[in-house]
Amino acid sequence: MLQSYRRPAIVAIHLVLAGLANWCAFWLRFDGAIPEWALTLQLQALPVLLALRAIFLIYFQAYESMWRYTSIWDLRKLALATLTSTTAFYVIVRWGLGSANYPRSIYIIDAILMILFVGGVRLAPRLQREFVPSQGNRRVLVYGAEDAGEAIVRSLKSHPFEGYQPIGFLDDDSAKIGQRIHGVRVLGTLDHLPHIMETLSPHVVLVAVPNVSPAVLRSLVRTMAPYRGVIKIIPHLRRLLDGKIELSQIRNLAVEDLLMRDPVELGGAATRNLFAGKRVLVTGAGGSIGSELCRQIAACQPSILVLYERYENSLYAIQNELVQQGHRDRIAATIGDITDEARLSAVMTLYRPQIVLHAAAHKHVPLMEASPCEAVKNNVGGTRLVTKTAARHEVERFIMISTDKAVNPTSVMGATKRIAELIVQNTARTSRTCFATVRFGNVLGSNGSVVPLFLEQIKAGGPVTVTHPEVQRYFMLIPEAVQLVLQAATLDTSGATYVLDMGEQIKVVELARNMIRLSGYIPDDEIPITFVGLRPGEKLFEELVDTEEVVQPSSVRKIKRVTPRQLPTSSALALQVENLESLAQLHDTKSVMEAICRLVPTFRSGQVAAAVGMGWANSKHGAKVEEQPWIPE
Repeated sequence: MLQSYRRPAIVAIHLVLAGLANWCAFWLRFDGAIPEWALTLQLQALPVLLALRAIFLIYFQAYESMWRYTSIWDLRKLALATLTSTTAFYVIVRWGLGSANYPRSIYIIDAILMILFVGGVRLAPRLQREFVPSQGNRRVLVYGAEDAGEAIVRSLKSHPFEGYQPIGFLDDDSAKIGQRIHGVRVLGTLDHLPHIMETLSPHVVLVAVPNVSPAVLRSLVRTMAPYRGVIKIIPHLRRLLDGKIELSQIRNLAVEDLLMRDPVELGGAATRNLFAGKRVLVTGAGGSIGSELCRQIAACQPSILVLYERYENSLYAIQNELVQQGHRDRIAATIGDITDEARLSAVMTLYRPQIVLHAAAHKHVPLMEASPCEAVKNNVGGTRLVTKTAARHEVERFIMISTDKAVNPTSVMGATKRIAELIVQNTARTSRTCFATVRFGNVLGSNGSVVPLFLEQIKAGGPVTVTHPEVQRYFMLIPEAVQLVLQAATLDTSGATYVLDMGEQIKVVELARNMIRLSGYIPDDEIPITFVGLRPGEKLFEELVDTEEVVQPSSVRKIKRVTPRQLPTSSALALQVENLESLAQLHDTKSVMEAICRLVPTFRSGQVAAAVGMGWANSKHGAKVEEQPWIPE
């Protein structure tokens, strides 16, 4: 009801202001003493002026904009309407009405006052928001006095989000200190943050710097730790500049943001084109890597995506998710075990996949140390069967997911994955299928990663358990890992292993400290960190390439192609793998370990890795104990 009266009310306000501006123009022209003849002339011409003002304000759409969002564009339309109507009024009064004695200065003064009065009324709501402090009880310090920061502050002032009140900017450019954006002052650089925290006590530091480096974020986390402030970030800041992001997407800083390197963006048209319209099968589709593979492949619109998984709950979860996303017609959820050759063959016969992505594996290092026979059955035997079946069905491309733990392995898991790599490489020699392996480091947030464990320990009040103060790992995000796999599928070197340039390794203890800080606690004080020694099969650092491998650049930036200098003959490898699998079926652990050592000469027993941890614990200065190869009894 009220909305129907809005436009007439706005027109009436503009006409009242136009009449007021005209009277004030006469008052100023005659120094406050308007003569009777001038007053009579003003009243006679006023209806013409008001009619022209209304007509041209309508013509220039000056009534259609919302006052609270008044901008320079709106003031421009107001100025054009005023100047045009003033010109028309002059013509009509001068020659139409024949009033040559109408003071010429009135036209100019009237136009200026019209713009000031109407523009002032329109700007009043915005000026009130800009200069009157908001009532938000959560003080926000914005890091980044550029376009993104300006957009954020403008949005916070226009639409208070959760009671946020911007109180200042931080910026790396010291020349900006003292300048203001929307009335909010640039208070200093990151070096001034401790002083600002002490004096102004902001509740939130909101990062508004596109492509902010992880090093800066880590520095920010360390600086903020004593003050219990919350760090928030806006994802995809480039989208903010395009007006495509809502303030509701402001999120807390996550551990993924603190990687030692910038996340690598891969994929693109080549990946989409490869999978579009193709028949694709993913083993281990319910796992953390397998499920993300399915999400990204489904987005490429394959003709059919076969989800092959032995755990029904995880299979149902990813199937249901993809169905909810509108992929029902191209999804085939299939229960199956990679160690079941008959089931594998039946599924491949039914769906005739053109691309197979092999993500199924036992990957938990300590558990596989306790069950080496099961690791062999799944990681070695399962890979052999999937590879064999794919080759027999003339699959176009086959990609196996491996791990950096396969390089100079100290764990059964790593050693069995190395054998799986050998199987894939040897199969590539004689098969028309393009076989390849993708090798990457630890995946943040995947099943069995340290991140969920640390979060649980922090939630429980600690302690956070780290195996060794010097242990370090390569880390990558799940989407990164999956993009690497999909990108590798577009490359044509059969038998190659692809690795991602992952930058520097991250110390796990630093990862733990940052997670504690992000949770609002002080590491080593409120949440203690304890060192428990290396677990069976663990080593201090990981490697992505063996000394017996040749590293070459691939056609994709950030991806390197790794090929072995020498491979065992196909017949010799087949005999050794057959013997290993037979021993695993007999649960002869000692003989299995001996057979693994023969297949992987660089394998060092997890018992030695555990001794390294004990050696550190017993040393005076935490010195690394020299590892020795495992020698069977």
